[in-house]
Amino acid sequence: MTVLAKYQRLEAEGLWRPEPEAQRRDVIVSIGDATLTIASANGSALSHWSLPAIFRTNPGHMPAVYAPGEDTPETLELADTEIVDAIEAVLKSIQSGGSHPGRLRSLTIGAVLVVALAGAAIWLPQAITRYTASLVPEGARTEIGARLREEIRKLTGAPCAESAGLRALEKLQSRLFPEGRTTLVVIPSALAETTHLPGGTILISHRLVEDHETPDVLAGYLLAEDIRRSGADPLERVLSDAGLGAALQLLTTGRIDDEALRRHAEKLVAAAPIPVPDTALVTKMKTAGVSGQPYAYAIDLTGEGQTPLIEASKEITQTLPLIGDGDWLALQRICEG
Repeated sequence: MTVLAKYQRLEAEGLWRPEPEAQRRDVIVSIGDATLTIASANGSALSHWSLPAIFRTNPGHMPAVYAPGEDTPETLELADTEIVDAIEAVLKSIQSGGSHPGRLRSLTIGAVLVVALAGAAIWLPQAITRYTASLVPEGARTEIGARLREEIRKLTGAPCAESAGLRALEKLQSRLFPEGRTTLVVIPSALAETTHLPGGTILISHRLVEDHETPDVLAGYLLAEDIRRSGADPLERVLSDAGLGAALQLLTTGRIDDEALRRHAEKLVAAAPIPVPDTALVTKMKTAGVSGQPYAYAIDLTGEGQTPLIEASKEITQTLPLIGDGDWLALQRICEG
């Protein structure tokens, strides 16, 4: 019996903090097949950590404090000695690479062998990429997103940050994404329209705030981008571009190379956004209470190609403006600071 199999499904109570500013939450922690799962008292999964990437921040002290990787904001505090001993034993077994490497190491080695024997197969790299992305916790996703944003900054310049414009952008952000998991950032050059990063950031071309008379056009672009990120995991997109080696590296070490992020940043900046289905955009705009007509005419001056969106907008009741006129004028000058 391997160490991982011995402790599989062991459960204990813990205190979880998704980020340094957040309050700690009582959670149930369990060790599963290559992952540590953090769940609420009612059983809803809150986070999944890859076992090989787990990092203890206070070795030798109790309660033990763990993170999903080095330099990540997410933390987990455990006072139960049984599960702490189990985690330490699993980590020691994985790190030692001895005669009992565990299921995760077996999966990785097996994947490499299959790739070597069947290099023409397409499904395996995609499966490993998808599996790896599914294991990465929110804290690590945020870190990767921040590193990717820094690579984009090298290509486009620093994000626009005029103070009044930033306040207006935050108001629009709260209006369109009230759940609080989205960060809007205006980029001063290079980006054509919008794109999104792991961790919840949506990047916006300066043209979308400078070239239109109302914020409704910008809102249309943002809601369309929200549909794109909902349809595909942005981290899976990073790993697909980076290649199988990067996916295996992230799976086994919890890290991804700067060079892989640099290449992906270049692709994000240069790529044109893919179209989104009309029905999905209409539904999204109705839910947000945003008229689709300004956006429709912005992307098609005649409106002939946007008839469904224009017609559906007649049913949308927008009682209040997205942001005030003064805020919109401030947002249009966000890159002048």
